[in-house]
Amino acid sequence: MNKLSTAQRAQILGMLCEGMSMRAISRLADVSINTVTKLLIDAGLACARFHDENVRGVTTKRVQCDEIWSFCYAKAKNVAKAKAAPERAGDVWTWTALDSDSKMILSYLVGGRDSEYALEFMDDLRGRLANRVQLTTDGHKAYLQAVEEAFGADIDYAMLVKLYGEGPKTEARYSPAECIGFRKDIVTGRPAKADISTSHVERSNLSMRMHMRRYTRLTNAHSKKFENHCHMVAIYTVWYNFVRINKAVKMAPAMAAGVSKTLWTMDNVVALIDAAAPKSGPRGPYKKTAQRREGHA
Repeated sequence: MNKLSTAQRAQILGMLCEGMSMRAISRLADVSINTVTKLLIDAGLACARFHDENVRGVTTKRVQCDEIWSFCYAKAKNVAKAKAAPERAGDVWTWTALDSDSKMILSYLVGGRDSEYALEFMDDLRGRLANRVQLTTDGHKAYLQAVEEAFGADIDYAMLVKLYGEGPKTEARYSPAECIGFRKDIVTGRPAKADISTSHVERSNLSMRMHMRRYTRLTNAHSKKFENHCHMVAIYTVWYNFVRINKAVKMAPAMAAGVSKTLWTMDNVVALIDAAAPKSGPRGPYKKTAQRREGHA
């Protein structure tokens, strides 16, 4: 089987992280859609493993958390009448925790928006921090119990609750009610009121929506499989943290957080795939002979 070069794979992964659809990449890179899909899966698994093992012991002062909505196969309201909808079809939420100082994505979780996901998300975040932090979330009630169970009293936690007026009187798509103000609720510890904000993580969510085609509204580029959605988020997270220079900190967020000493390229991401690939060995009769010899050694 022919294998794409490092440069070809790096180009395809770069296009995935720059907002291109998989079929557009297939046409421009002159490869089959199955090749793009296989690379997405391999890179997603390798990036998820790398993030889980290496983004730990991060020292920071302020962390902001939020959730961003998308859907898989069909929106939740349309799943019942969808043809051959897979098991995880419907609304999908991506939870993100952002280091407000380095702009690094510390933790992410793809799934539902209930209390079980909130607790799993906060447990994961707790395991990646090296010190007590000031945490800010939106007013989602699931955070309250999750933060308490994960951190106890070892955190300075506040909620930024947005206050909305009446919704639009006429039917208008994507026209939410006007935000008329916000309230800062201190939940645990002594968070500094000036730092109670979710602006940085909300801006990070905008970058996710701009750079991953699966999050673009009113297109057919949305995820058809939940697993592939997770793979793309894993690739994006490594790209955002290690490869992309953040204009606010003028370097990759992983460098600003002290997790990486150098700026990565997509070649480094390809190297993660190669390192995770199973090692090739003897095949056929020779393999059986080698195994017998090792057994008698």
